[in-house]
Amino acid sequence: MSGRVQLMWDPAVAGYDFGPGHPMDPVRLELTRSLVGAFGLDRAGEVEVVAAARAGESTLQLVHREDYVEAVKAASLDPAAADPSYGLGTTDDPAFAGMHEVSALIAGQSVGAAEAVWRGEALHGVNFAGGLHHAMPGGASGFCVYNDAALAIARLLELGVERVAYVDVDVHHGDGVQAAFWEDPRVLTVSLHEHPRTLFPQTGWPEETGADGAAEGSAVNVALPAGTGDAGWLRAFHAVVPELLADFRPQVLVTQHGADTHFEDPLAHLAVSLDAQRAVQVACHELAHTYADGKWVALGGGGYAVVDVVPRSWTHLVAVAAGRDIDAETVIPESWRQEVFARTRQLAPARMTDGRWPVVFRGWEEGYDPADRLDQAILATRKAAFPLRGLLA
Repeated sequence: MSGRVQLMWDPAVAGYDFGPGHPMDPVRLELTRSLVGAFGLDRAGEVEVVAAARAGESTLQLVHREDYVEAVKAASLDPAAADPSYGLGTTDDPAFAGMHEVSALIAGQSVGAAEAVWRGEALHGVNFAGGLHHAMPGGASGFCVYNDAALAIARLLELGVERVAYVDVDVHHGDGVQAAFWEDPRVLTVSLHEHPRTLFPQTGWPEETGADGAAEGSAVNVALPAGTGDAGWLRAFHAVVPELLADFRPQVLVTQHGADTHFEDPLAHLAVSLDAQRAVQVACHELAHTYADGKWVALGGGGYAVVDVVPRSWTHLVAVAAGRDIDAETVIPESWRQEVFARTRQLAPARMTDGRWPVVFRGWEEGYDPADRLDQAILATRKAAFPLRGLLA
């Protein structure tokens, strides 16, 4: 094993840039990488920084249709000629020069992390530039061109992995990953997200449980009421995820850590703190060791508070994976705060916390309130999916 953790990073991933004013500002990636460096995580003995190659066409076609890949390549060469029938050249996914190459590069980092973890070259792999979970087999969607999360899972299956669990805690439903494995019982997809009544992509209802037959129960969706905060978010996670993983026993755990559940995120309506996000990262790390022999691939995702939230959240993710947890009250290095102001003219946060650590929540085993909206959401998920897996609702 060349390193306990592979941190996937190529500076060129910051070229994933939809243009001025688009919420998916690549500065969030560069500031995250800089904050990781400011804490010395990239120099820790447990961490190896790796730049993987772009995903080639055969790899992309593990998930994406050939005609879609060709459409992305054409739009990459001539953005003005992007075909909107493939979701390209739209408001959400504007075409830009080099789009195919940088999207394939991001996908390559996630695929590379998955390969390293499965082959024993690393125990954990982190690609915070990844987690582009909305891209569909035949189209771009929701700021996502190639679905690196689905591609990493598909590559694991190609390598012979028999059971992969995917846990997505982005505020938006992980619809593209669910769609890619809707008929495949080898992949368990679990998504906790804001309710589809109030947020894109308007999917992820509890009743979405996988294709009829062998894949029934392989998709699990927790649709959280708008306004759900720390205690409710963690209650929902722990009421659903550990029991499913204990039953499924994945050989590899892939997780997506979109930071857009945060109360400062401008595109959604949950009220989760950085401290609760860190608590879920810690839980995913522990679950990987409990049920998947430590084999963990952790990805980024959404997150549009690009200074205040995203860099801190994903730096915590890297630290958790590296076994070098950053105490919540830790003061952020002044050098990074100066860099933030120089680049964005925004004041950076002073500490690695929102002041809510430790986050306290009530476990599901303590009982539930049938009149509570959050408990209704949890119960709807358990009733829809758990019996299909032979579990008690």
